Amino acid sequence: MLREALPKIVTGKLPGPKAQAVIDRRAKAMPDAIKCGYPLVISRGEGAMIEDVDGNVLLDWVGGVGVLNIGYSHPELIEAVKEQSEKYFHAMMNITTHERYIELAEKMNEIVPVKGDAKKTMFVNSGAEADENAVKIAKSYTGRPNIIVFTGAFHGRTQMTMAMTAKKAYAIGMGPFPDGIYRAEFPNLYRRPEGMSEEDAIQYYLDKLEEVFIEATPKEYTAAIVFEPVQGEGGFIPAPIEWVKAVRKICDENGILMVCDEVQSGWGRSGRLFASQYFAEAGCAPDIMTTAKSIAGGLPLSAVTARAEIMDGVTGGTIGGTYCGNPVACASALKVIEVMTREDYPAKANAIADKVRARAKKWADEFGVIGDVRGMGSMLGIEFVKDLKTKEPDAALVSAIVAEAVQNGLIMEAAGTYNNVIRFLCPLCVTDAQLEAGLDIYENAIRTCIAK
Repeated sequence: MLREALPKIVTGKLPGPKAQAVIDRRAKAMPDAIKCGYPLVISRGEGAMIEDVDGNVLLDWVGGVGVLNIGYSHPELIEAVKEQSEKYFHAMMNITTHERYIELAEKMNEIVPVKGDAKKTMFVNSGAEADENAVKIAKSYTGRPNIIVFTGAFHGRTQMTMAMTAKKAYAIGMGPFPDGIYRAEFPNLYRRPEGMSEEDAIQYYLDKLEEVFIEATPKEYTAAIVFEPVQGEGGFIPAPIEWVKAVRKICDENGILMVCDEVQSGWGRSGRLFASQYFAEAGCAPDIMTTAKSIAGGLPLSAVTARAEIMDGVTGGTIGGTYCGNPVACASALKVIEVMTREDYPAKANAIADKVRARAKKWADEFGVIGDVRGMGSMLGIEFVKDLKTKEPDAALVSAIVAEAVQNGLIMEAAGTYNNVIRFLCPLCVTDAQLEAGLDIYENAIRTCIAK
């Protein structure tokens, strides 16, 4: 059974002949700008494993970039989708109310840790749409024009979210961008000023935020401060809890909404169902939270949740859309919540994280090329550097490790401002044997690449 299988490359090297033929077709049929650096073509997937068209079996530690926390082809999701699809595929909520949307909104209002007792949820189709709608909601509710985002941020590829995203490689030639988006420095404690303690660094980054209020957008013109609890593309950098507490205080004192983008960190990955639960437990829950990726096990769906007062303060007709809250996707999401709750996926994430961190520490001691191991729960990043003292990024080594690993049956992906971080987004249903096999491949890839 593929779900229990271990990595195995039967073609000697990738891509195999059948995959190469499809990749050649891809080059003729698709825009080159939609890039793929992996030499394989999926035939089927189960759990954390995929089989390609040549019969190679690979362990997937990318999971559609965080989409497959529950794994490929979960049997209960298949049945939920099949049952709903036999009733109706689509019903637009502006025209015909359908219960799957209501059921999922009710469930989200129960489980999403945003500030307030009475909550409401809206659905859209992607993480970028969720983030853009969160900004629209914040602006409409507060009547203010500006938002603050951060260095290292990734929020999407729409015109608004490209402007919100820090790494401009994702936005080359796409300007001009919307106005009213200002950037502060995110608290990357690994790359804090040399000689500065972590405690002093928190204040340093808060001072940087205050500078934005002075030099870019006064507090009374700021609708929202938007950040990822754990930066994704930025290099899996977690927001320090003391910094979050201080941001929450700034927001409360100045009528600013705190928005947490949990598109990638949500759905069990962080060791909680949502990373914002850590914030809620510390008394600094966000006002608005966005989520997507693993929400529906692979079907297009995303959500924005906020207290009812905020949602009801939005001008009529400014949010919503044709496919938003598709009933088939909602049915899948309801089953995702049921399975993740029943099987305690956050606990799975923590157990996996303990094993990965232990191996990563061993590698750091042995190889001398790992500058930092960080993250939250099972959303982990390993940062590779040329020199431990100077912390000079080593993107070339990361690229080589990723390329070496896939040839041995492990799919991984780089991240980070300097492309020198390997992120860990393995499906949380991975077996112990598969996890150990993946860690062995990873370790051998590091050893091979630093020896070249």
